[in-house]
Amino acid sequence: MDILISSIIRLIDLFLTIYVWIIIARAIISWVNPYPYHPLVRFLYKVTEPVLAPIRRIIPPIGGIDISPVIVIFIIFVIQNLLHRLLVKILIF
Repeated sequence: MDILISSIIRLIDLFLTIYVWIIIARAIISWVNPYPYHPLVRFLYKVTEPVLAPIRRIIPPIGGIDISPVIVIFIIFVIQNLLHRLLVKILIF
């Protein structure tokens, strides 16, 4: 049972790490004004917009700079930290 739970936690951690890189890729691509119909651009926006939009509604761009990716990445790091602590507790006991 512990092996199953630790595997699930590691899988969630891997997914969150990949998602952080997807958010970073979207932020970098947004700097160059990409062609909006390119498949990669559409994928990045489709995957990240459901998470970034609610944060953007709460905290609008500051001085024309959208900080929602930074906030989401911070939240993901907090979640990953909690998952790592949970994993350590599971493996110790």
